[in-house]
Amino acid sequence: MPNSKPDAATLLEAVVKYLDEELIPTLAGYHRFQSRVAANVIRTVGREIGLRAEQAAAERTRLAALLGHGGEVEALNSELADRIRAGTLALDDKALRAHIRQSLSDALAINNPKWLSR
Repeated sequence: MPNSKPDAATLLEAVVKYLDEELIPTLAGYHRFQSRVAANVIRTVGREIGLRAEQAAAERTRLAALLGHGGEVEALNSELADRIRAGTLALDDKALRAHIRQSLSDALAINNPKWLSR
């Protein structure tokens, strides 16, 4: 499929700019709050579009290294949880901790990147 011009990220940025700079300043109360929520949702979607594919590939690589085989991320995560519950993968395993730390960092990079600077 050909890439659209402007791309999705540019379109989302334009909507957020309109909300932040033109619409929200004219609103009050409930509608101002809801418009800010909408702008934040659009920002989150934009970050997910920009980051998720690379993050998913890296997650698959980390999971394959932890579990010793490849597969779909959802199935690998399920197996990882099963191994942790069964006690066959130690909670103090350095690779497991690094994976969890990176997974949380990746989620925050999409959902609330301000928390990463804390």
